[in-house]
Amino acid sequence: MLMSMVGLNTSAHDIEVKNADGVTIYYNYINNNTELVVTSCSYNKYAGSIIIPASVIYEENTYKVSGIGYQAFYGCLELTDITLPNSITYIEDFALYGCTGLTSLTIPNSVTNIGDSAFRGCSGLASIKVQEGNSKYDSRNNCNAIIETMSNYLILGCKNTTIPSSVNNIGVYAFENCSGLTSLTIPNSVTNIGGYAFKGCSGLTSVTIPNSVTSLGMGGFVFSGCFGLTSITIPNSVKRINEYTFKGCSKLASVTLPNSVWLIGEYAFGGCSGLTSITIPCSVTTIGNYAFRDCDNLKFIYALSEFPAFVSLEDDSFPISQSHFKSTLFVKKGLKELYSQADGWKNFIDIREMTDEQYEELVKKTNGEGETAVKVISAYNFNETTSFSIDGKQLSQPQKGLNILKMSDGTTRKVVK
Repeated sequence: MLMSMVGLNTSAHDIEVKNADGVTIYYNYINNNTELVVTSCSYNKYAGSIIIPASVIYEENTYKVSGIGYQAFYGCLELTDITLPNSITYIEDFALYGCTGLTSLTIPNSVTNIGDSAFRGCSGLASIKVQEGNSKYDSRNNCNAIIETMSNYLILGCKNTTIPSSVNNIGVYAFENCSGLTSLTIPNSVTNIGGYAFKGCSGLTSVTIPNSVTSLGMGGFVFSGCFGLTSITIPNSVKRINEYTFKGCSKLASVTLPNSVWLIGEYAFGGCSGLTSITIPCSVTTIGNYAFRDCDNLKFIYALSEFPAFVSLEDDSFPISQSHFKSTLFVKKGLKELYSQADGWKNFIDIREMTDEQYEELVKKTNGEGETAVKVISAYNFNETTSFSIDGKQLSQPQKGLNILKMSDGTTRKVVK
């Protein structure tokens, strides 16, 4: 099916030259006939082990080999190994598409551009290494690729992947459906992991996200369908758990979110049937529709916010029994009544108070740093717009004691008058 998606390039080659091993390589001229790009041959498939030279002598002229062309090795099922020279700067779209016999690959650090689906369908590829130094690849003008070295649809089937420290962005679809991927090292240079980046990586068992990452999956679905994922470490730098991020991660048993996350998007943990407990830090102000839909074994929810009225919670965010949430909700000592009256939270059938020690330990576990939902500040440092009591009732003016103010910048503040 994959092979039928793109027609094989049958354009004629300009020259053919044997490499040092006696294997014929086909080329086309580029840059006013001063350089060469490897191309395909309509009547002769590449097979076995191939070494691409850095330069070629043809008719007493020397030509630099600058790239691997469009569909150059498309569908070469018997290709088992390919060595790429440091002279090449780009690998075009579908260059090794469907090379199922290819088991390993090293991309030289001269490469600054890797095209769409360059290695898609290479189901036998067990390891791939991108050498250090590929920090200039910028494909922002190509919506089907990613910045810094790796293209969308680049790796399908890799078991072990080392991402170099030159990479700062793992883009959308970068590892989608890498069912053989079991281990992954994400360097501290990475600041963004795009949507669908690890979707369908069913063999992935654990992931540690470095604290350099500030954006986790704009567009969602980052780890959706990672059925083997049992643990995930989310750093205190991440502020959003976007929609469908962990949907269907059925072996994920427990999650503690850092006290920097303010949003849990819709279906973020939907279908995590193995999830038994989750800690929601003080920083969370929005929990989306069906965020925990079909988490039928979710027994314990630890909500750390002291002001439930200011946490937007949909009526169907959590697993329901009849028309009420069936999980046990644990809250800070003295706050049971506030939670039982707050919209959304009042749907929990069983609300219990933690001991002071339990609460403090969980706050410590979430690090207690980052943006909190309500901050203690001076009442006169900001332009207030509306005053509320701690149970969310609007006041005509601030009252003596504790007030919650909604500020002109859209945030909420805890103020003692």
